[in-house]
Amino acid sequence: MTSWIRSPRDFWAGMLYIVFGASAVLIARDYEMGNAFKMGPGYFPTMLGGLLMLIGLLAMWRAFWQPGTPIGTFTCKGLLLVLASTLVFGLVVRGAGLLIALPLLVLVSASASVRFRWGPSLALALGLTVFCTLVFLKGLGVPLPLLGAWFGS
Repeated sequence: MTSWIRSPRDFWAGMLYIVFGASAVLIARDYEMGNAFKMGPGYFPTMLGGLLMLIGLLAMWRAFWQPGTPIGTFTCKGLLLVLASTLVFGLVVRGAGLLIALPLLVLVSASASVRFRWGPSLALALGLTVFCTLVFLKGLGVPLPLLGAWFGS
């Protein structure tokens, strides 16, 4: 028996996009929509959800027409390290501050990759820390400490 799906990876990625997009649209349906000039709280999630569903449909369409690679084996190590890095960030950011929590997040989640290297990971951690500090703390005024209470700040 032959399968009509020529690229299982594209097919299931498209399904995930559609599920997440539809979820965003469903959650936002009770919020006021507004318009492009005066956006309500439901405008952005609805538009983003619609865009995600469109991308999902394109990926699924592609799965039927272009050959692709099969889905690889599922590994728990990567999943657990990314989940752990997110949890550690959430637990540490208030006490240690963004200068400690963000590089920790990047390094732990980067170690989930089989291509993990210290040099590029440290450079990425430094770059993201500087970027997030400038954009979120300075530019947007997000109330997170640069160095937290654990370091006397």
